[in-house]
This record gives sequence, C-alpha cells and structure tokens, in this order.
Amino acid sequence: MQSQAIAHIDLAALKHNFLRVKQLAPNSRVMSVIKARAYGHGAIQAAEALVDSDAFAVARLEEGIELRLAGIVQPIVVLEGVMTNEELQAAADYSLSPVFHHVSQLELLLSTDLNKALSFCWLMVETGMHRLGFPQEQLSDALEILNISPNIIGEVGLMSHFANSDIIGDPRNQQQLDVLKQCSDAYKLPTSMANSAAIFSLAESHGGWVRPGIMLYGASPFSDQTADDLDLKPVMRLTSVITAIQDLKAGDEVGYGGDWQANQRCRVGIVSIGYGDGYSRQLSNTGAVIIHNTKVAVVGRISMDMIIIDLSDVAANVDIGDEVILWGDAQLSVDEIAQQANTISYELLCHLNERVKRIYHYGEN
Repeated sequence: MQSQAIAHIDLAALKHNFLRVKQLAPNSRVMSVIKARAYGHGAIQAAEALVDSDAFAVARLEEGIELRLAGIVQPIVVLEGVMTNEELQAAADYSLSPVFHHVSQLELLLSTDLNKALSFCWLMVETGMHRLGFPQEQLSDALEILNISPNIIGEVGLMSHFANSDIIGDPRNQQQLDVLKQCSDAYKLPTSMANSAAIFSLAESHGGWVRPGIMLYGASPFSDQTADDLDLKPVMRLTSVITAIQDLKAGDEVGYGGDWQANQRCRVGIVSIGYGDGYSRQLSNTGAVIIHNTKVAVVGRISMDMIIIDLSDVAANVDIGDEVILWGDAQLSVDEIAQQANTISYELLCHLNERVKRIYHYGEN
C-alpha cells in the first residue's frame, strides 16, 4: 500500500481526446499544447503518447529543450518566444521554433549570428486580447524582418489567441477572428488561433493549425458543458488513501481553527493529500471525494499534508488504507472539483506538484 497521493494517467484516454480533435478539425494540422508539464500530466509522456501530433507547443524555452533531450522529434513551438541572445542561440541549437511577439525579439534576431537558422516560426498578432502580439498595422514591417533575416528559413505563420472562446456566441470571438483573417488574406500565410473551446464551437477559426490544450486532458473548456457531454475522457484519476479514522461526538471540532464542528456522533477519515501536494486549499469545507463509490464531503481546513472527510454515509465499510478518489471518477470530474474551489480545471491540474506520484497506463488501471 502506498500512503501518498497518486495521479493515474491514462494515455489511452489522451489518445482518444486527440482523435476528438481530429474529428472536429479534420482539415487542420494539430499543434498539441503540452506546456506546464502537459497541464500536470507529464510533458515527455504526453508527447510520446501524442505521436500523431504535427507539432507541439510549450510556453518556455526550457520546456522545449527538455522534450528535445527526451528524443521528441516533432516541431516544438515556444509560445513566449525568447528574450536574449543566449536563448535565441539555444532555440537554434535544439531546433525549437520561437514565436515572435515584440519588436525587441526582432531586433535580437537581426543582431545575432546563429549557428543554424530557425524554421517553422510564428508571428503573434494582436487581435483583441492585448496580451502578446503585433498590432495589425505593424505586421508588414515585422514580416519583412523575418523574410530578410538569414536566421529564418521556411514559411512563417500568423498566430493569435482567443480571449473569450469559452463563451459560445460572444461577438468578440468573431471580431478577433476577423482581424486574423484580414491579416492572413493580406499576406497569404497559414494561421493558428483555435484553442480547445474554439475547436468545439467555432469551426471557422480552425485554419491551417489548431492548438488543443485542456480538451486533450479530458476536461471541458466550457462552464455549462461537461467533458462527458463533449465525448472527452478524463486522463488523470487522482487518488490517495485513508491513513487514520477518528470517532467524534457532537461538538467536536475538526482541523485548524475548528472551522467544522460535528453536530452529532460521527466518524471522519484522514486522507494523505494537502496543499503541499498542490491540492487546493479553496476546497476547505466545500470539496468532495469518492470513497466506496460514495461521494462524501471534505470537512475542515485543507492542511499541508492532509484533508479530513466525513464518513457518516460509509463509516461501517471504511478501513485504514482504503482508496479515496479526489477527481477523475465518473461521479466526480476535475471540472466539478474546480467549481467547488471557485477556479478552473486548468489550475487544479497544473498545481499538482512532483510530490504526487504519476503512474502511466493504457486503459483501465
């Protein structure tokens, strides 16, 4: 028996979700987003399972280097680009493809003599999110620099990012897309804009390349549709075990601050997971878990290494070492837990740290 939290990663589910992307965007190539350790699932393992991806996207240079050193051969796009001569040279050395989103990066490109040229590069276009990217009126100059630089070979693409694609029918989505289309039409270049939400809801945005992220990992990009509604399979099942059981009488307080008090005789279980593992403290007195196929409440404050659960509905059946499912069960998705924590599934998945052991398998485990 292991007395620690374990994230069981189903690579068959990951492949299923990738096929959903291909079904929804059959005429687009797929740039699978595996930044932030593949949303907490393990970047190298995800890349190896997503072998049919046409390219991968990471946020930062170090993430791309890690994939190259692990033997990943597909094009790897560094979404935040590079900021120094050393980073630009490293991108070339490891055959990484930085996104250019600011004039300082273009100046860096002009002032650096690279050992080999960069390929499969992208120019970020500001279409309405006002985060990264060149405004439409600066594209001509930016593209000219990329075209004349000996440090760039091959075709350059135009990339942008939706700010509100999780809100189906929001007019701002079409406004952003129209800007990118104008740029694409003007310069006859391939585009990449569709994230998970847009892959489902805005087929017009698919373009040459789609960039699925959260949907690959079996969570919904929409607040009003479940992953099951979208035919996505959960990739991570997060579990731990009961390490202690306490019998309480009416009036007994539980955990730091005594935030939860028993109103009658009951039993509570102590589970080996806490905010030190990345389990959200916002689930204090509001979260739920599954034990013996029964959903029970998290009571008291989440502590660093432990949570406490109410065993009132299953007390007779529970023993030390029994498995507790934190999310990823048919009865309890990570999206539901995110709602309980007043956050999004992206954050919960990404926050799980290396103290949580990852176990990889195909299909049922």
